Parts: sequence; structure tokens; C-alpha cells
Amino acid sequence: MSEQKRARPRGSDKAEQEQEKRRRNTEKVAVLGQEDSSVKILEELVFGGEDELLDRLLQDDEALRNNSSISIQEEEAEEEEADEDGPEPQPKKKRKAAWVDDDDELEQIVDMTHRSKRALVGGAAEVSNQQLQQRMKEQFQKAMGGTPSWAQLCDGQKKKDTIGEDEDDEEDDDPDDLLRTTGNLLTTSERLSSGVLQIKKCRHANTARLSEDRLTSVQFHPSAQVVLTAGMDQCLSLFQVDGKNNPKIQSVHLDRFPVHKARFSSDGQMVMATSVRNRMFYLYHMIQGRVIGVHTLRGLNEPKVKEFCICPEGGAVLLTGTRGYVHLLELKTQEVVNSVKINGEVRGVTVAGDSSKVFVHSDEGQVHIWDVRNSGRCLNVFTDDGCVTATSIASSPDGRFLACGSQSGVVNIYSQEVCLNSANPKPLRAVKNLVTPVTAMTFNSSSEILAIASQAQDEAVRLVHLQSLSVFSNFPVSRRKMTYRTSCMDFSPHSGFFSLANNKGHAPLFRLLHYKSF
Repeated sequence: MSEQKRARPRGSDKAEQEQEKRRRNTEKVAVLGQEDSSVKILEELVFGGEDELLDRLLQDDEALRNNSSISIQEEEAEEEEADEDGPEPQPKKKRKAAWVDDDDELEQIVDMTHRSKRALVGGAAEVSNQQLQQRMKEQFQKAMGGTPSWAQLCDGQKKKDTIGEDEDDEEDDDPDDLLRTTGNLLTTSERLSSGVLQIKKCRHANTARLSEDRLTSVQFHPSAQVVLTAGMDQCLSLFQVDGKNNPKIQSVHLDRFPVHKARFSSDGQMVMATSVRNRMFYLYHMIQGRVIGVHTLRGLNEPKVKEFCICPEGGAVLLTGTRGYVHLLELKTQEVVNSVKINGEVRGVTVAGDSSKVFVHSDEGQVHIWDVRNSGRCLNVFTDDGCVTATSIASSPDGRFLACGSQSGVVNIYSQEVCLNSANPKPLRAVKNLVTPVTAMTFNSSSEILAIASQAQDEAVRLVHLQSLSVFSNFPVSRRKMTYRTSCMDFSPHSGFFSLANNKGHAPLFRLLHYKSF
């Protein structure tokens, strides 16, 4: 009896629980059945209400047409009034910042003890928010080589160039227009821009065979996609340039002959190599695969043959002698056909792009200009401005510029035309970015870039933008050393690549993205 009594309450409780559960489900269904206004609109837009939706679209379309016609009529009326009264001067539109952050205006103190912020303020522990913003702007402008055109706040500011400035340059575009259009940003301007150079670091040109000693020469072939390296390890090496692997083509060992300088002939069929203390030099015929040692030269009385310069046209070579002599050598006949002499010792020789003139820089800072085509007649002599001891000289391929390097690290850039007609020409610009002797200089093929370097100091390489006569701010810029001590530099025939030879036996290679050809 007791067990039955205990079972009844359990059954009744279970029945009551089921009843309560049904009641709650009924209430939930009733709530779900009540339609909310937002849910009804969503259902009509997605699943139904086609007639109402069509009517709404027709009404909106009619309203849009009415508004459009009104706006067009108003514009026509404004144009007619403008034609009658004449064009009214439009006020200059002030540019606005691309974004505004209210927190930037708060006067709050920023903790600068973290190592990532310490360099911004020179070690200060705390600065105000405004001071931090100003310091970050200065750092950005320094990295960009000035304030970019898109960051200017006022319209009408024009880009300024020192040489060849266009008087009808267009005004800077509005920042909103910059955000609306992207097509122009994907194309490359025909004229090289100043400030920041678009450049990409590639694998070393001689990665397939790194030199065991310092490199002294690097040069691109005048017509093939090939680069030559040579140095104190007594080897001439040729590499194919692809920017990725740069495979080795061939290496030639010159026994007991550390190479001081190596250059392609003007036709690209031979390589001429000189040493430090030898009177002889080598000619490597690439097509024939032969190496010829030249021990004697007819008409030459010099203790050694070390420095030389290949004429861009013809088969002539200029040999730098002692006591101020410069000798003109024909490679085919291996004969000296002419010699000229200057006062002092020769520190640099360069040839004009058309091989018509020779520029000789003396140790005393005098520059002699010789006419090669008229029996070596001297055209002019001028003094390099401010030069005490000269070290190097280079001329641009287009015949516009002449660069003179000095012991103090200053490079004077002249107009060749002015140098031909004046005894005291003034340089267009004195580049003072180097502080040690300028030992290497070279122009690119389009005469837009001048590379200058000093072998006396690590990372002493600069690239000068000749249109603005300013130095590119982003080369070389790296957390670790990249160029080291540079002895020679060269651009590829169409300036697509730039390479240099350093004391580590490497030939760092760079891709200049502005130029599309090798």
C-alpha cells in the first residue's frame, strides 16, 4: 500500500509538468505569430509585395527625373547668366586634411621611454602630443626628400625644378581627386622624378662566383645582357644579368696579374685589362676565346700602363701617362697615334659622348679640353671652381653636363657648353654629400642620373638627379651595410640596372624601376 501511495504523486507531477510545457509552447507560438513592422518590410522586399515594390520604384524614378530636369534647368540658367556678366574669378579652394582625429588636439603627455619611440625625440622621456606629431612630420619629410605634392595644403603650388622648369606646369590635383582616380598612379612618367628613386635590390651580379679579393671593375656590355667583373683575384668574369640568378658565363684567370681596371671595347668584342705595376696589358677576345698579352706599344714610352678610358665611338683608347701626358691608342694596330700634355699630373680623363672632345683634369684643378678630330687642338682651359686637388672627372652621354670630383669630396657639375667658352665657369651645383675624395663617377645612358662614390669610406655612394640637381634621399638607405667601399660603378645600356664593385668582392645589383629596358 505504501508503494502505491508513493507512485501516485510522481505520476500526477509528471502530468502537470507536461501540461505546463504545452502551455508555454502555445504562448511562444502566439508570440511568433505577431508580425513586427520591420520584419514585414523585409519580407516584402525579399519574398513578396511585388506590386507595392513596383509602385515604389516607379514613384522614385519619377521623382528622380523631376529633380534631374530641375537641376539641368538651373545649370542652364546659371550658364546664361555667366555668359552675360562674364566669367567670375573663382576663389582658390583650400585643401583640407584627408582625415581629422579629435584626439590629436588634446593636450596630453606621451610616454617616450619605449625603444621604438626614443629616437623620434632625441631621448626625451615625455613630450606633448603636438610635439610628437610635429617630429613625425619632420621625419616623414626627411625620408621623402621634402613634402610630396599630394601633401601640400594649398592649390596652385607648382613643382619646382632647377633645370628645364616648365612654365605651364599644371596645378596640383585635389586630394579627393587622388582618391577617386587610380589609373595615372599605375603608369610611369617619361621624366625621372626627384626625391625618392624607385629602386629594388637584386642578388649580387657576381653571385655565381664571388671574388676572393676586392673588386676593382664592373661594367655592363654595350649591347648584350651581360656584366663584367674584375679585381685583385686576377680574374675576369662574365655573368648573364636576369636580376634573379645571374648565372656565370665564363671566367678567365690572368696569372700573376691583379686587375686594376677592365673595360669592354666600344664594339663589345674585346675586354681590355690593366694591372697596378705592369707595363703590359691584356686583351681578351670574347668571340675567339683568346687572351693576348700586349707587352710593347709603338710610340709609347711609359714605365707602366694603369689608367685608361675607352672612346665611345671608334676603336681608340686614351692611356693616362706620367708627367701630364695622355696618349691616344688604336687597339687594332696597337699603336699610339697622338699624345697631348698638360701642366701637372693627370687625375682624370673623360671623353664626350660623340668622341669629339677629351676632358683632362689635372691635380691642380685645371681642366683642359682637347679636340680629338683636329690633331689634338686645345679648345679651352678653365679652373675647377674651389678645387685644390682634383681626383676624377666624367661627362654625360648627351653632351650637357661635366662633373669634376675633388679631394675634399665636393663634386662640381657644369654645363659643357659654358665650359667650352669660359675661363672661369660657375658650376650649376656643388654636390657636397661626400666628405672623402671622390674616386668614381659615372652618368646613366639618359643623362638623368650621376653616380658618385668615394673608395675611402663605407656606404659613400650617392645618386644625383640631374634635372633638379638634388641627391636621391633613399640611396643607400639600409639598416645594415650594403655597398661598403666602392671602387667602380656602372649603369646598364638603357639604365634598367645599376651595379658597383666593392672591397668585399661583391657586385651589388639594383633594378631601377623607372626604366623598362635593360
